Amino acid sequence: MSRTLLKSTAIVSGSTFLSRILGFLRDMLFAQIFGAGPGTDAFFVAFKIPNFMRRLFAEGAFNQAFVPVLSEYKTQRSAEETRALIGAVSGALGSVLLALTLAALFASPLLVMLFAPGFTDEPVRFALTSEMLRITFPYLLFISLTALLGSVLNTWDRFAIPALTPIWLNVCLIGSALWMSQWFDPPIMALAWGVFAAGIVQLLFQIPFVARLGMFARPTWGWHDSGVRRILKLMVPALFGSSVAQINLLLDTIIASFLAAGSVSWLYYSDRLVEFPLGVFGIALATVILPSLSKRHAEADPEAFSATLDWGLRWVLLIGLPAAIGLMVLAGPLLATLFQYGEFKGEDVRMASLSLMAYGLGLIGFMLVKVLTPGFYARQDTRTPVRIGIIAMGVNMGANLLFVVPMVWLDLPGPHAGLALATAASAFVNAGLLYRRLRAEGVFHLHPGWGRFLLQLGSANGGLLLGLWWWSDSLDTWLALGAGARALWLTALVAGGGAGYFLLLALVGLRPKALLGGGRI
Repeated sequence: MSRTLLKSTAIVSGSTFLSRILGFLRDMLFAQIFGAGPGTDAFFVAFKIPNFMRRLFAEGAFNQAFVPVLSEYKTQRSAEETRALIGAVSGALGSVLLALTLAALFASPLLVMLFAPGFTDEPVRFALTSEMLRITFPYLLFISLTALLGSVLNTWDRFAIPALTPIWLNVCLIGSALWMSQWFDPPIMALAWGVFAAGIVQLLFQIPFVARLGMFARPTWGWHDSGVRRILKLMVPALFGSSVAQINLLLDTIIASFLAAGSVSWLYYSDRLVEFPLGVFGIALATVILPSLSKRHAEADPEAFSATLDWGLRWVLLIGLPAAIGLMVLAGPLLATLFQYGEFKGEDVRMASLSLMAYGLGLIGFMLVKVLTPGFYARQDTRTPVRIGIIAMGVNMGANLLFVVPMVWLDLPGPHAGLALATAASAFVNAGLLYRRLRAEGVFHLHPGWGRFLLQLGSANGGLLLGLWWWSDSLDTWLALGAGARALWLTALVAGGGAGYFLLLALVGLRPKALLGGGRI
């Protein structure tokens, strides 16, 4: 079974990889055309608000509540009953989101005041953000319905299409930046319309594939459906519990709106680089694990349930640790190579690299949360992650005060990096408490071989750290190079580091293909 899980993870990872590469091209264009300033800050906030709610309604709480119930229907009920559930859920979800979207169109200034209160001191930036939010907010409706269809495809083990779907967001935004921006004043307004178009295109893209499964259902008024009520009961607490990392990132944006102009953009670009390994592997692994864990729970097979989690944790560390080291050591070179063109200056690279190093430190924490939370949602336990999430959120808020306030008072450079460091700390607290709770409830136990596994990983990653540090040189050197030299040097570092890491794993006796075994996973 572990081979099947890894194959599915590889499919999602490969599809996500293509999407993230396009995402990097998109962000490189943003940096070159629009730079890092008040206008880009305004767009990133206007996009972050519906995108944040998407993580709650679509990829977060809804997915975590819908997939276990849908898996149960698929396993224990007829195709007609399952299709009726999908129609009822789409009708209920769509009606709520339509009402929310209409309200947001009228209340966009209030939302900007809530999510970026620091913008109120600058009337032009505040007005621009409010105007763009009216255009970007309907994206929430379209992308949430897209996520519903994606959950259906994932439950039927059709992982590639949902993973490929975000490519259309990048295509639409790239087209908007290149060809539509010249028709708008200010030009960045074109990006808001690109977001709107992307929501519609992504929804239309998935419909034929769900119809091919025979599971595309006309939305119905499903508020009285027993399956919908169960999903809502699971979803309400999961709205918070599954999205603590996003809430922490949102708090970063709120505080960053009070800091120097460009702070929101610096956090955005550093977060985008962290999202690459997190999305390509961490979220891909969590996407595949949730249906598998739900199936194991429905079959009352606790040993296979525990073995699946154990397998997932080992792969997180195997891939996540070198990725985190790469982000921290190569923060400046990555940002300089990808973004330092046109309006994105050397000082922007320096500032963004500070927050990237902090986010990179928390990458393992972010990945562990993604893999551990399905251990609760697969068993339809949404309350425990909420309680743990509240603690982690409190840690984030306290750490923000601890890290950021002294830097502001002392007028030190880079207080935005303190926000990223606080988010990283809260991710580790969240992951640690989730892990301890799973152990305490007896649904997860470590399988043999962890001591040796950690020793081997530590040795290989220690060698990787030393090698990258030795060959990367100073940021000033990178800023002085041309684009071609940067790209060649960075490619050599990444390729050499990856090859060296797997060579070190072989030398210490750890072969990744051994994780394809492991009993009943």
